Amino acid sequence: MTEIETVPPAERTRGEGLAAKVLRIGLTERIVLLAVLLVVVVVWFRVLGAGGYLVAPYDLRYLGNALESMVPFALLAVAELFVIVSGRGGIDLSVGAIVSLAGMVFGFMVGVWGWPLLPAIAGCIVVGALLGAVNGALVAYLRFPALIATLATYYAYSSLALISNANAPISTPPVVALHSLTRNIQLPLLPPIPTHVFTIMLPCAVLAWVIVSRSTYGRALYAVGTNDIAAGYATQPVARTRFTAFVISGLLSGVVAVVTVAQFASARPDAGIVGNGMALPAITVAVLGGVAIQGGIGRVGGVLVAALLITWLNAGMLLAFPEGAEGSRYQLLALGLVLVLSALLNTLALRRYGRLS
Repeated sequence: MTEIETVPPAERTRGEGLAAKVLRIGLTERIVLLAVLLVVVVVWFRVLGAGGYLVAPYDLRYLGNALESMVPFALLAVAELFVIVSGRGGIDLSVGAIVSLAGMVFGFMVGVWGWPLLPAIAGCIVVGALLGAVNGALVAYLRFPALIATLATYYAYSSLALISNANAPISTPPVVALHSLTRNIQLPLLPPIPTHVFTIMLPCAVLAWVIVSRSTYGRALYAVGTNDIAAGYATQPVARTRFTAFVISGLLSGVVAVVTVAQFASARPDAGIVGNGMALPAITVAVLGGVAIQGGIGRVGGVLVAALLITWLNAGMLLAFPEGAEGSRYQLLALGLVLVLSALLNTLALRRYGRLS
């Protein structure tokens, strides 16, 4: 019986050529690859615009306005990061339904019950966290498969959102006035940018980064996601860690509910589930951002850059295919191709280099 030789990653990459080094960095350092793709997308649509192939200028003002649609998907992609990183097939299909149900509760609080704004926002976020806690209890403690558990709660939460106000939106004057929370602001040397990019998305992203990268819980999350059996032997609270991941996912969905109500100037019962819903694009952005579906791998920075890439790609496609629903159809095709490509890149990076960051 011969002994199998193992070559450490450092030995495998020593002495590699320039092309191999570029390939390794592109595969393992996802932020670098996404940044390059982002530049390519922007330059490509700028060239198309200069050639008269777009119906409107693909300029800084247009890109700044497009950030409004980035905020919900970026936050939900970060929510998916927590759940997917926790491992054991972690995924949350119910985030869009939580957005709808929590948004309706927020609409009732502000537009019907007359709550002040800050308590209503806090109440909406708490509702989202509680709905996420139901998912967490099913997955972490009752050991339901995450796919089945969150699919079941997706249907349940969607139904509750639709029947809460007889399938009608809440568009009373106090709710309509919330639209001012998402108005554009003008900063020096920058195009107009939606206010909630600075007041909601960036603070949530920084807090999420601190949690996953600089906290005891973050270390436990990656340990559980990488190998929950070993983490259990190392006295890590496996069930509690997974439960908390779903609670955080629900909490961020509650934040997105506030954003969508303000964007639409209306609490809509189908806000997070209309069309293809918010869950699948959020999962796509998370995987594109380097979150490995196997668990234990993912960075907040990669998810944010991926969200920006998808946002500006979709914005360009809407200008290139303006007639009817053709642009949105091509967006769905692009999302599908991006999801397959990102999953292949993740698998290749893990097999060839044993890491992904």
